[in-house]
Amino acid sequence: MKDFIMANKKVTLVAKISAKAGQEDALKAHLLNLVPPSRAESGCINYDLHQSIDTPTEFMFYENWTNQEALDFHNGTDHLTTLPEKIGDLLAKDVELFFYNMLSEPA
Repeated sequence: MKDFIMANKKVTLVAKISAKAGQEDALKAHLLNLVPPSRAESGCINYDLHQSIDTPTEFMFYENWTNQEALDFHNGTDHLTTLPEKIGDLLAKDVELFFYNMLSEPA
């Protein structure tokens, strides 16, 4: 998969996170804590957390990074590497990650 990511091109990541029923608020709090330090990282274009209107147990991060190197750095930060131990019991299933390269020109 990483072979498809274009070198030195913006990388978009969509992360889908599912909470166990009744654990939405606890998971949301942990996920919101990721936003400020992630946005402060060099190479972060945007880092936005969303919650499904129809299914409140479903969350989604929409992230854009200047390049794969910036995303790799983000993935190695303390706030991200310690996350699994904090939220593991709150998840209904494994986090799903989807990587994209932008093909059109930005608006």
